[in-house]
Amino acid sequence: MRNQVSDNNSSQQPDNSWIIELSKTIFLSIFLALGIRTFVAEARWIPSGSMEPTLHGTPNQWEADKIIVDKVKYKFATPQRGDIVVFSPTEELKKEQYHDAFIKRIVGLPGEKVELRNGKVYINSKPLAENKYLSPSQVTVIDVCTSGQQPPYLAKPETIPDNSYLVLGDNRNSSYDGRCWGVVPRNNIIGRAIVRFWPLNNIGTIDR
Repeated sequence: MRNQVSDNNSSQQPDNSWIIELSKTIFLSIFLALGIRTFVAEARWIPSGSMEPTLHGTPNQWEADKIIVDKVKYKFATPQRGDIVVFSPTEELKKEQYHDAFIKRIVGLPGEKVELRNGKVYINSKPLAENKYLSPSQVTVIDVCTSGQQPPYLAKPETIPDNSYLVLGDNRNSSYDGRCWGVVPRNNIIGRAIVRFWPLNNIGTIDR
């Protein structure tokens, strides 16, 4: 009888176990989502046209390309030339009141001598092959550097410091990039752009 009474009492009380389980599931989902965004990958959209035509950017995020940024790769490997990277503003950019992340392509590696000649990028005195992502009409000059530090960083040949990278936009005629303000320390690099998931008719990997 004692067991029977106990069973009858419990049956009269509301069963809240599903609420507890739901709460656990929601908490775990939020924890995993935040953890993935913080340590593994995150979604971003392209706010400007500095990476055209590789990535379409516009202040209207619903019309801009949206990408996935891999935040793990560079914990085990070094950034490579040609990688499209997202990075937090450098100290020089912070002086100009930039706070949002940038996206550019790595063109110069630590220890390399970089200079601009006749509208082209030279690495260690050799022209850099950029025909894969630049149209023949694109030129790389410092005329776009009308703000920020003067003279611009690449107004003369420069040797890239250790653990730093020179990054440029693919849209050289309309990109505020390393030509103007200098290099990006490796610690500023958030991750590498690997996949475009919007618009739906242009989903795919982002080639180097």
